[in-house]
Amino acid sequence: MGFYKISKVVMRSLFQKPATRLYPAVPREWQERTRGHIGIEEAGCILCGICVKKCPTKAIATSREERTWVIERMRCIQCNSCVEVCPKKCLHMHPAYTAPDTEKKIDSFSIPEQPKPAPKPKPEAAPEASQKETAVAEQL
Repeated sequence: MGFYKISKVVMRSLFQKPATRLYPAVPREWQERTRGHIGIEEAGCILCGICVKKCPTKAIATSREERTWVIERMRCIQCNSCVEVCPKKCLHMHPAYTAPDTEKKIDSFSIPEQPKPAPKPKPEAAPEASQKETAVAEQL
């Protein structure tokens, strides 16, 4: 009796697709809500430090003097707190997980210098007579 049951299972599985994915050949499609790892757009960061204060595990560090943004990947718990509080929205949560590693991984990003805006020229003071003439013209 047992032989017939097992042969039924074997015959059924011979003509079906495999239940698993062929992982290296077919990469996984990540869902939108998956929290994988944090990424940064270096050009948008102003090194304000709010992400450092909001990180519960202290995985993020910034240095204004060296102009660097550093994250310890093994310490990060992907809670998304830093992404939510970033005022410039330069932090993003990428859906793919970081590659497994045997050593602690620390990623350091150098932040480019932000161009300072040019000072606005002050409007030149017009003579008082011309100001009175424009006021009279506006009333008419």
